[in-house]
Amino acid sequence: MPETLHEATLFQGGPVWGGVHVLTSGVAPHAHDFLEIAVIGRGRGVHQTSQGSAAVRHGQVLILRPGPWHAFADCHDLTVANCCISPRGLRAELSALQQIPALRDLLWTTPIAGPHGVATTEVTPDAADEAIAQIAALSAQPGGPGRLLGHLVTILGTLSDGRPTAAATPLLHPAVTATITRYESDLAAPWRLDDLAAAANLDPAYLTRLFRRDTGLSPLTYLARLRAERAALLLTESSLPASRVGAAVGWPDPTYFARRFRTLVGLTPTEYRDRTRNQSPPAPQP
Repeated sequence: MPETLHEATLFQGGPVWGGVHVLTSGVAPHAHDFLEIAVIGRGRGVHQTSQGSAAVRHGQVLILRPGPWHAFADCHDLTVANCCISPRGLRAELSALQQIPALRDLLWTTPIAGPHGVATTEVTPDAADEAIAQIAALSAQPGGPGRLLGHLVTILGTLSDGRPTAAATPLLHPAVTATITRYESDLAAPWRLDDLAAAANLDPAYLTRLFRRDTGLSPLTYLARLRAERAALLLTESSLPASRVGAAVGWPDPTYFARRFRTLVGLTPTEYRDRTRNQSPPAPQP
């Protein structure tokens, strides 16, 4: 059953943590309450998520938003470098990165739009090796908050530049930014498309087109993804009954909450809590 890695375990010195591992067997299924970028280096192995299993290859980049579980199996000297980012950092000091299209695509758009909050992209093997070296440097000499953020931007820039001829990501429209800010200020509010569009002084259909262009999702689907992430954190970190977790993120009907959470995360709320609590958290690992 998946284990859980907690935000407080890794982010003592700032919003970013890095580590490089050479896997000779595998890593047990685990979930975590932070964003993880796993850069695949040399070696062989299989990556497992709620979507199934697939062999990994040199140059793949696995991106997991807070909440999803994953594992590695059948590993033979597989190098995996992890760059982990605090969800509080994503909402606070790193939120400005959303205005850099390529970085927003890596941290927000691609994984949020991906099935169950998991996305896979590719960079050249040379770019992967460079990013792995930078993550190793981050692990060895983390430094202060400023240096941590500098390391992160360098790592993300390397990964972004290493993606082969990716389509240009547009600037985030101010109405999209404002709507996401409204969501995050009160996820439990009964948001309606008409009200969101009125707040942005836009037609609902036009706001939907902007959201699809900038995030790959409609406004309400994006909201559902954010609610599922926050619910996963509450299921992991609190003892609230599942029904109250649903209400806390804007899904007060327990049956509807269970159905939406399962669709977005791959497990029911009860299954997710059981699988992330039945074992003690491991030492930091991929």
